[in-house]
Order: sequence, then structure tokens, then C-alpha cells
Amino acid sequence: MDIRQLQYLSALAQERHFTRAAQRCNVTQPTLSGRIRQLEQELGVPIVERDHRYHALTAEGERVLRWAETILDNCDAMRQELSALKGGLSGRLALGVIPSALPMVVAVSGAMRARYPSVAVSVHSRTSDKILQEVEAFHFDAGITYLDNEPVERMETRHLYDEHYQLFLPADHEWANRESVTWAEAAELPLCLLTPNMQNRRIINGAFHAAQCSPVAEIETDSVVALWSHVRFGGWASIMPAYFSELFGNESTVHSIPLVEPEVRHQVGLITLARDPLSPIVAALFEVCRDTPLFPLAGDHLLPADSG
Repeated sequence: MDIRQLQYLSALAQERHFTRAAQRCNVTQPTLSGRIRQLEQELGVPIVERDHRYHALTAEGERVLRWAETILDNCDAMRQELSALKGGLSGRLALGVIPSALPMVVAVSGAMRARYPSVAVSVHSRTSDKILQEVEAFHFDAGITYLDNEPVERMETRHLYDEHYQLFLPADHEWANRESVTWAEAAELPLCLLTPNMQNRRIINGAFHAAQCSPVAEIETDSVVALWSHVRFGGWASIMPAYFSELFGNESTVHSIPLVEPEVRHQVGLITLARDPLSPIVAALFEVCRDTPLFPLAGDHLLPADSG
């Protein structure tokens, strides 16, 4: 058994197709298929269910994949540590982020670039459930997600800021100059919201339930940009984190108003799989978020990293 066999298995599990997995690994399809067959023979268990094409991993294959991902992740961590010893930390940080937190990633990536200029960052928009799955499978090094609204067991966490919500309306709406709007009042508006599979939407639904109302969103989307454009150009109302008002600057065509009754706040932070030691690149990420005042956007909507 060697590292390449484990890399081929990991690629096959992600691509679910022999030819695409081979292309990803820069080898021919017969080479990849043959090396995985060798791994099955060496371990004495079937790993892949297949006839002429890939179907799925066997139960034994799922266990082998779990070990393979752990071994590959440890190999990457070893390379990162050796790279740091030779001339500074380098590599790529894969970060899964809930859609509502995407505007805030610049605080993390900017701080990482300032301290570790040879570390690149890949940002992937995912639901909170998917982030947990991808971090546990070592596909993401870390995630930015909600810390207090669903379980994050087996995770190392770091509180970054509190998210709270405002109603966004066209600037010419009759409510645009109000100081606040209740959730019950907001339920009467034509709403554009994130899709129900997203934790942000479940939080919003919970707030409406607490206000004893159950609105039906006219528009649902998995894109925060689509939310904004429907408010600005389509006349819908939406509920988004308060810092979106700062993100789009002095936008005169959209107005935001605090939502009350109830007032809703949720913690957003870093997660990574709890392990000792952390990989150097993840340890660097947590160090940066501990030592650097982050999140200048939206002023008092957010907390400095060392306050959580």
C-alpha cells in the first residue's frame, strides 16, 4: 500500500467516476482502476462496487476511505510543517463558509495574507450541514459557520462575531424611515429569503415562529447576491445579517431597518476537526483569528476575535 493508492481512492470517492478521478490525478483510467484493485487485494476486502462503471464504495471501502483521508491529511500537515521550517508556511487553506458569512471572509483571508503571504485561501460556499460533513471528511481544512444553533461535536471552535438581522427594503418603501420593524410586521411583506435547507433560513423561520406567524417566501434562493438584487431591482423585502448594509456601502436604493420582537443573535465562528496537533495551516488560521482584531465591517455589529 502506498500514498498514491490512497490518493486515487480519495479522488474516486469525490468524483464518483473512474475517468474523472483519473483525470484529476493525472493518470490513465486503467492505471487508477488497477491501483485500487491492488489496494483491495492487499487489504483483503472489496472497496468499490462496480461492473463496468463506478457505483459506490462498499461498507469496507467507506472505512478504508476514512483512514485514507486521515493519512492523506496527516501527510499534508507534515509537508506544511517541513515547508515552514525551511522558509515559512505555504500551501492552500480550504475554507467552507455559510452564505450569510461570505462577506466577512475578507477579514480572515486578509489577515492570513498579512501574516502568511505564501498561504493561498480557497473559499467554498456551503450550507452549515455540508460544512460539517466536508470538514469531517478532510475536504475542507476549516469552516465558518454557526456555533450555537446546531451541534458541532468533535470540533475545535473559535467565536468570531455575533450575527443579527435587519429587514432590507427598497428605499422608497413607506416603512423606509422607521426605526424598527417587528418580525410579525415583516411577515406581511413580499419576502425573498434563502432556501429552507440553509441554517440562516431556519433561524429566520424560528424568529417568525416566536412572533407567532408563518410567512411564505415568494422568492427562495441559495445566493445572498440574489437576495440583494431582488430587493434593489425587484421591490421585494428580505432579511439579512445587519452587516450587509455596510457591505454595499452608500447604496441609496436599499434601506435596512432593525428587526425586533424578538431580537435574534447567533454566534458565528471557526470550526475544524479536533485533533492534536492541528495541521500547521489550521493552527495558523486559529492563531490569526485569536491575535488580530478582525471584522471591521459593520462596526458594532461584530466582535473582535479576542472577545469570544
